Amino acid sequence: MKLNLKGVLRPILTLLAVAAVAPECYAQVAEPDSKEAQEPVAEWVKLTPEEYIFKWRETAIDNMEVYGIPASITMGQAILESGYGNGYLARVANNHFCIKCKNTWTGPTITHADDRPDDCFRVYESAEASFRDHAEFLCDGSRYDFLFAYDTDDYKNWAKGLKKAGYATAPDYAERLIGVIERYHLYLFDRKNGLALYDEYLAEELKIDPDALAQRVAGGGVETTEPTQTGGAEVVVPPMPRDATTAYADRGIDPNNFRVSINSHCGYNVYRTNGAHYIIARSGDTYERIGELFEISPATLRKFNDVEHRSQPAEGDILYVERKAAHWNGDGLIHTVEEGETLHLLSQVYGIRLQQLSKLNRIRPKATLIAGQSIRLR
Repeated sequence: MKLNLKGVLRPILTLLAVAAVAPECYAQVAEPDSKEAQEPVAEWVKLTPEEYIFKWRETAIDNMEVYGIPASITMGQAILESGYGNGYLARVANNHFCIKCKNTWTGPTITHADDRPDDCFRVYESAEASFRDHAEFLCDGSRYDFLFAYDTDDYKNWAKGLKKAGYATAPDYAERLIGVIERYHLYLFDRKNGLALYDEYLAEELKIDPDALAQRVAGGGVETTEPTQTGGAEVVVPPMPRDATTAYADRGIDPNNFRVSINSHCGYNVYRTNGAHYIIARSGDTYERIGELFEISPATLRKFNDVEHRSQPAEGDILYVERKAAHWNGDGLIHTVEEGETLHLLSQVYGIRLQQLSKLNRIRPKATLIAGQSIRLR
């Protein structure tokens, strides 16, 4: 039976009109009532836009590296929803994204007037927990899956996609979000060396001394962001051993512990691991050529395979032609690292999205793995 590529392999990005899951409550600035919050925050000091951005920019960048969400989008939404951290929910409940309780929330809550006078909102133990919950909300929600096909520096499509997916009810939500990102140059955080670029913008255009701003923010009681890996040192990515990649491609792994060629297309055997279809790259292959054969854009192919912009596959690489699963569905919970393996390689081998594998193990996507190290698969 011939594989129906359009029906099986090509992702269908159907955007449904849905009710808002995290309705916006822009810049709630009423004075806090300490009796309402179960766990109110410490004494509040009003923040300027630059102070708020400086305080949480590294958290936004860390979440971009772990979850794949542009730092500019995270910061822009936090600004809109919390009013630069000066809003009621941010001050009293550490809730910087106005996320409501929902049936899955088991933590402390607070009631606050929004769509209704007694709407239920989540209370977090720290602002970092709010940022992390926001990232997991987008990453785990199936309605937002299509957003991760966009580059992390494509904040405009991310903003428009959030609106289309039903994140907010305001008809101009995308325009508001894009406006905030551009007004405060938040897009700089999406780029390589984003912190340095933003500091340069502060010094040259706003005439603000970044060091003085850092001291001012620290003096206001800035919290230390939770590390995503131990040591804190800059990790060095080892070169990918081509023989290891080829060996895995030849071996193949799926929930049934064997690789099966389910069909062929344009001379390529099509395999499936963990529910996602892939091929084995040949010498001279490019994402542009494979994308043309399988009717998928090169940018989307790179997103499916968790690789950087302009990268190209090498002979023997596992190359997915649809999005990998968020979780491992096979037997076994732990992979024991062998010499030369990387988290990206394991995400390809097991058919798990790199940001999900990174989040599950609380390490950065490019962290150096050590032989014998245990990597959780679910």
